[in-house]
Amino acid sequence: MTDPDLLCRRLHNQRLSRVQFERAEEAVDWLGAVQAQDYGGAKWALAQRTGGATDVQLDRLCAEGVILRTHVMRPTWHFVLPHDIRWLLQLTAPRVNAASAYYYRKLGLDEAVFRHSNHALARALEGGQQLTRTELASVLERAGIPASGLRLAYLMMRAELDAVVCSGARRGKQFTYALLEERAPAAAVLDRDEALAELARRYFTSHGPALVQDYVWWSGLTVADARAGIEMAAPHLADEAIDGKRYWSARFDSVAEDRSPIVHLLPNYDEYLVAYKDHSPAFDPSLFTDASTADRVLAGHILVVEGRVMGGWRRLIDKGLVTVEVEPLAPLGASQEEALQAEVERYAGFIGMPASLAFRQPSA
Repeated sequence: MTDPDLLCRRLHNQRLSRVQFERAEEAVDWLGAVQAQDYGGAKWALAQRTGGATDVQLDRLCAEGVILRTHVMRPTWHFVLPHDIRWLLQLTAPRVNAASAYYYRKLGLDEAVFRHSNHALARALEGGQQLTRTELASVLERAGIPASGLRLAYLMMRAELDAVVCSGARRGKQFTYALLEERAPAAAVLDRDEALAELARRYFTSHGPALVQDYVWWSGLTVADARAGIEMAAPHLADEAIDGKRYWSARFDSVAEDRSPIVHLLPNYDEYLVAYKDHSPAFDPSLFTDASTADRVLAGHILVVEGRVMGGWRRLIDKGLVTVEVEPLAPLGASQEEALQAEVERYAGFIGMPASLAFRQPSA
């Protein structure tokens, strides 16, 4: 198998090729969790995998609690579904807490403080209350818990990790928090082995072919736990050697050949790239001759052509019009430009504004 074959399978399994979901929540379910610290970009990531999804529709799904946004796995926000949130937190929160231990100590946060803050937050949110971070900071201050800046951020993250709070509906442009038990009353609880097996199955089915080290990075689990999960999920998975490396994917992972060009305007932190430790299959060495070029491209929204990173893009909004400014690192063919134009039109439908395509010369 070659890199293009591997990338073709990843595009298919991530539902970025021709097969897409009818509803955005199906995409979250399929992927297991979707990195979402950039809320707008994460909504576009779901729309990329869902036929006809719009920004407004995704806002509504998040407001209604069909899709939740919380800290889980790596110390950042992810979209997850209500029925998955508890077992995911039980499995991965200890690792996030371990990764955050230095800042807990630096900020004077210990288990006694967290018990106190969690109790105060739960009391303030009970009965369907949904409050902003600023409002909850006042709640904590009144309870005698200093809460500002980084300390407030870690207090709120710990409340998420302890399954006390999760995302509420946005109030204007402000995010709110709600009680998790009220947003996800029917959340499943799995024992640890079941959770290890389920997360491994979901990841390699939706993100494969992928390496064990990719899964360790994505999940935040230890190598030992990752391997244990793979072993328990073995009836659903298969491994193969590709370029001397051992890749895992769903046992029946096949892709029908499609020769039409595939071009994507992926958001920053899209699962297509952020879910892997080893990015080498998606990068053409001739275009990324130094690390600074890769770092610059990966810092923003990403142009992907036939599964390979070909540059970056950004949106410029002025007076109800959006310009999608694309910076390719190599010339595009006529059919690829046509596919790119179709992707711009798709983005216009998602955001609900007329859109035009513009090209920008690569930065020096």
